[in-house]
Amino acid sequence: MTTNKKIPTEEELQKEFQELIRKKYGDGLTVSLGRVAGPHVSPGQTVDVEPEPQKTFDLKFDLKPKDIKKYLDRYVIKQDEAKKALAIAVCDHYNHVRECHENPDAADTDYSKQNIVMLGPTGVGKTYLIRHIAKLIGVPFVKADATRFSETGYVGANVDDLIRELVAQADDNLELAQYGIIYLDEADKIATPPNIIGRDVSGRGVQIGLLKLMEETEVDLRGGNDVASQMRAAMEFQKSGKVEKEVINTRHILFIISGAFTGMEKIIKKRMHQSRIGFNAEIASQKDDAAQYFEHVTPKDFIDFGFEPEFIGRLPVHVVCGELAVDDLFYILKHSEGSIIRQYENAFRAYGITVLFSGCGLRRIAEKAIEQKTGARALMTVCEKVLRNYKFELPSTGVSEFVVTAEVVDDPDAELKRITEDADYNRKTVMHEQIRRYEARFSADHDLKIAFDVEATEAICARASAEEKSISQVCDDILKSYQHGLNLIKQNTGESSFTFPKEVVQNPDPILEEWIRESYTAKR
Repeated sequence: MTTNKKIPTEEELQKEFQELIRKKYGDGLTVSLGRVAGPHVSPGQTVDVEPEPQKTFDLKFDLKPKDIKKYLDRYVIKQDEAKKALAIAVCDHYNHVRECHENPDAADTDYSKQNIVMLGPTGVGKTYLIRHIAKLIGVPFVKADATRFSETGYVGANVDDLIRELVAQADDNLELAQYGIIYLDEADKIATPPNIIGRDVSGRGVQIGLLKLMEETEVDLRGGNDVASQMRAAMEFQKSGKVEKEVINTRHILFIISGAFTGMEKIIKKRMHQSRIGFNAEIASQKDDAAQYFEHVTPKDFIDFGFEPEFIGRLPVHVVCGELAVDDLFYILKHSEGSIIRQYENAFRAYGITVLFSGCGLRRIAEKAIEQKTGARALMTVCEKVLRNYKFELPSTGVSEFVVTAEVVDDPDAELKRITEDADYNRKTVMHEQIRRYEARFSADHDLKIAFDVEATEAICARASAEEKSISQVCDDILKSYQHGLNLIKQNTGESSFTFPKEVVQNPDPILEEWIRESYTAKR
């Protein structure tokens, strides 16, 4: 006697599948099959299933290279040549994609995809640049480290997984995914060492796998090692008797690889030196940094470094990012829209605490970060080390605001003790910083550089405390006539920078009138 085996419901399948995943990978991984079944289906019964409507994407790319660079300038400082090269390559690529999107016949024209290789030390903004380009254009972006991949058939991720991740980032919108950007960091690690014996499963094999993707191929979205997709395929077959093949074409996906390429400068230097041998040979300075040599990199240098000729031939655009100096890190902290300082301001604000970063404090953070030789990444490390105990202690105190000064950066624990135990010291430090910020705003608003000297600063603090007014209110009262008066002096003498003594705080209008009279005398 035979009986029909009960077909499990969606909930039972999900529970069974999750139990299988738990046994194999532990409790830390949760995978959902999604909505793969309709009503319960009896054996032999057929059900018409309406296919989900395909998501569409209308690529409206109308940016110009200067538009892209201007946008990147808001987040990444310096690297001007890198920004220009990236902006041009991205515009060329997406203008071609738009043309193919609007006119399918254009796809048959000869066009070399503008895949990019970026060279530069860690922490100079390579990933940040590409991430913001993808955000500006509105296409999905996948970043991965090259070291996670191995040749197909070996332990490790398959390069095809990059395409599947791109589809996931596009919320399963295949049309949008085929215009995405794949960014492969640490790409210098997949260069084939010259002395390797046998198969290099994580070097040459990965290069060959990427070569196929960078050119043009169709990738099956149901990966052979993807348990969830295979389960969905099995259930789809059970439901409809067939499995629809899901593929994505990589023709319009932009590939960008990057790395520090340590040692590449020696290859370039050797080649350049050999080409200059002779009576008039130029001797390169020993102080030349890698970026200077990277500017002269050629495909042969990449090949000598360990890349396959076919692989590097699919990366025609070479972009070089230079090392950052103290001034650059200071500028990032002070002016970049993506500054880590915003994160700390928000973190303290959650506890009702206002943190002010002084100019000297920011510079000291930059100086400590440069010592770590990891570029802008070190800024987070320095800030975390300096402010860790502040985050722990201050929320449980009555302190509502404080300043990160150079002293805080140099000796955070001692300054934390003073801030929490000496209210007058902390209040005065905050007032001094508020005065500095008022000076900066006044200078920016009126194109007149002003500064209160030490005695004037102390007088403003005393007046603000006595009158129970804010620093801004006191300064506004003092300087209410000064914008017009200082502009008159500027017209008469050309002077645009002014230092205010204590007398300006005590008798602002008489001092201004005297300065104006003197300016007319000097003019004559």
